[in-house]
Amino acid sequence: MRRLVLAALAISSPAVAQQREAWEPPTLTTTRYDEDWSSLADVQRRDGRWPEPLKYIPLGGAAYATVGAELRVRDESFQNNLWGGADAPNDSYQWIRLVPSADIHVGRFRAFVQPIAAYAIGVAPSAGPVDQTRLDLLQGFADIRFGEARTGDADGTGITLRAGRQMIALGTERLIGTRYGPNVPLAFDGFRALASLNGTKLSMFAVRPVQPGSGTFDDRRSRAKLLWGAYANRGGLDLYYLGYRNQQARSGGLTGSERRHTLGARFFGNQSGWHWNVEGAYQFGRFSGETISAWTVGTEFGHRFASIAGQPDAVMRFNVVSGDKRPGGRLGTFNAMFPKGKYFGELSPVGPYNIVSLNPRVGMGLGSNVSASIASMVYWRYSRRDGIYDVPGNLVRAADGATAKFIGSEAEATLAWQATPELELSTSMSVFGPGRFIKQTGASRTIGMLGLEANFRF
Repeated sequence: MRRLVLAALAISSPAVAQQREAWEPPTLTTTRYDEDWSSLADVQRRDGRWPEPLKYIPLGGAAYATVGAELRVRDESFQNNLWGGADAPNDSYQWIRLVPSADIHVGRFRAFVQPIAAYAIGVAPSAGPVDQTRLDLLQGFADIRFGEARTGDADGTGITLRAGRQMIALGTERLIGTRYGPNVPLAFDGFRALASLNGTKLSMFAVRPVQPGSGTFDDRRSRAKLLWGAYANRGGLDLYYLGYRNQQARSGGLTGSERRHTLGARFFGNQSGWHWNVEGAYQFGRFSGETISAWTVGTEFGHRFASIAGQPDAVMRFNVVSGDKRPGGRLGTFNAMFPKGKYFGELSPVGPYNIVSLNPRVGMGLGSNVSASIASMVYWRYSRRDGIYDVPGNLVRAADGATAKFIGSEAEATLAWQATPELELSTSMSVFGPGRFIKQTGASRTIGMLGLEANFRF
């Protein structure tokens, strides 16, 4: 593994690389269906790159097809996973996934199909649903467009009605995301309407999450979970309502039916090198006879120094996510529902529940499409009465009477080389030192993680 990392560093010759999160794809988009290649119908707008004939394949008349694919190979090596308390604390495994796609447009009608082949090698004690799904359908839907605006285009007026299986990414994926970082992305089965009206975009949906199975073609939509809502955007402002029902929810040792409503807003933008992203949400509802009252606030402020070599981008993030303050009566633990997979970084043993986090980060280009970043994360519990959770929302450490709030601190460095417009090679190294709460509640060794990835997409 060390030889592979050194090799990746060696081939990164010294053009400014893209600044982005380590979990994001090297090119294109994660969902793929929101890419619009219709401009390539005009041969004068092509630049001669080899994928162009696959991005616009004329089928006669107003019909055309787009073909794409992703092949990702990722290696993750852990030492003292979950501070030494995991079933296999020292583990090294490989994720391999192939995700081809075909997008067919016939006038106002459209069909999108994206199968997936996702396999895991060496996961101990066994591969889970985010590690491996073998052969299955990741996305498959049909839609029809009314009006002049295309899907995702806010500069005209139009409505798109869609039915089938699809990935959904809302805002910065704090609550609804694609789970792109792990090996098996998250998809939903159901219905969606997308409307555009002169600068305003609105997405309305009623969907169920897809649960990956361990075999081939056995992924099924959840019968216990249902998500519905509306998400509106105009300029640098998002407003949303999300409804969520889980008939098999678990919290604080209880199992029951949960019905939760989320009202949220996000304000974001950039000007003169400064950029910001501030989001807040409040949740209410009921769970197993208890009243829900929970909230979160996330802030991000940064500045890109365009006049300095490498154009370094310094960012500070601060997040507060409520937890339960007393057992019974009122549930205060915020539910992030379906967040992005690698939430705080490549190593994310804790998720956005009952947490206060501070996350400074600096990223910059090193030349020849090479980018690097250095980040640190510091975590505290919001409530002493509540434990800590992983990204999917499973309880990792119960409070068990522990009085300390400090969970621990993390440092992470990443390096990525965009070797071609289609191929990215990247590596990351992360260390998570346990704080007093971890030491009070069980195994408390320092976590180490090394990641190495090759991602080819067109």
